[in-house]
Parts: sequence; C-alpha cells; structure tokens
Amino acid sequence: VYNWTSSNTAIGLAASGTGNIPSFVTTNTGNTPISSTIIITPTYTNGGVSCSGAPVTFTITVNPIPTVNGVNNQVICNGSTTTGVTFTGNVAGTVYNWSNTNTAIGLGASGVGDIASFVTTNTTNATISGTITATPIYTNAGLGCTGAATSFSIAVNPIPTVNAVTSQELCTGSSTAA
Repeated sequence: VYNWTSSNTAIGLAASGTGNIPSFVTTNTGNTPISSTIIITPTYTNGGVSCSGAPVTFTITVNPIPTVNGVNNQVICNGSTTTGVTFTGNVAGTVYNWSNTNTAIGLGASGVGDIASFVTTNTTNATISGTITATPIYTNAGLGCTGAATSFSIAVNPIPTVNAVTSQELCTGSSTAA
C-alpha cells in the first residue's frame, strides 16, 4: 500500500491519499509560484504485521498564469512621435511578446518587452493602422506559462495637402475663376 501526503492543497491536490496519486488540474490563484511537498510511504502488511519502507519525497510547483493590462489605442499624425508603451500585469518577472499587423506605421513586426516611442509613417492619403497584440509569458524553472493576450491599435493619419491655387486679379464686380 502506498500512502501519500501533500503539504499544500492550494495546488489542487488533496491533503492525503492511498494508492496512485490521481491526475488533477493544478491551481494557483496567486501571483507567485506555489509548491507542495509530496511524501509517499510504502507499507507492506502480512500476518497482521506492517512494515514501512523508506518514504520518497518530491515537489510539485505550480506557476501563476500572467496577465497583461489593457493598453489605450493611439491616433497619431504622420511624422509624429507615439507615446511609449509599458506593459504591466499581475505577475512580477513576466515577459511580454508583441506583434504588429502593419509595419507601414513605422513599428517593427514583433518584439519583446515594452515598445519605445517611435516616429510614425504613413505614405498614403488615408488613415492606416496597426493592431499590436501583447502576450504575457511567465517562466519559472524552465516552464513558460502563457496568459491571455491583449490588443490595441496605433492609427496614423495622413498629413493633408492642398493643391496650388493660381492668384487672381479682378475688377470689382467680376466673377472669380473656379
């Protein structure tokens, strides 16, 4: 018979049991890794006499799932500088990977970490925009846990122009040329 104990039921495993440890869904409602020490003690019983073997100990660590806080959309004129984006979330040490759907706005296709301010570009006569999606990843003991992504947009308005207009000299009462 194998009797086992778990030192921290917050990971989703019962405090104790007999036999194989059942498969379970891990839990961690906090913002830091949590662990449970599992001790398995083998016992053999025959003729009313029980003999216990040396216990085996191991640890199960459950990492938190990181989040990324929402980021405000930006609308910028062509050639202007964006506001830098600092990603934040609930778990210290989280890395934020981001991707951009439209590099024509002046921002690269992807990156890691915060987005520094940059000078926007728009070579068209219409507003263009890029959707930036940031994904939080927390890594502990070689295991990366990915949280839900958030998206925001950076729209770049074109700079309007006006065609040259020919000067006119007219007498009073004359109509101007269109």
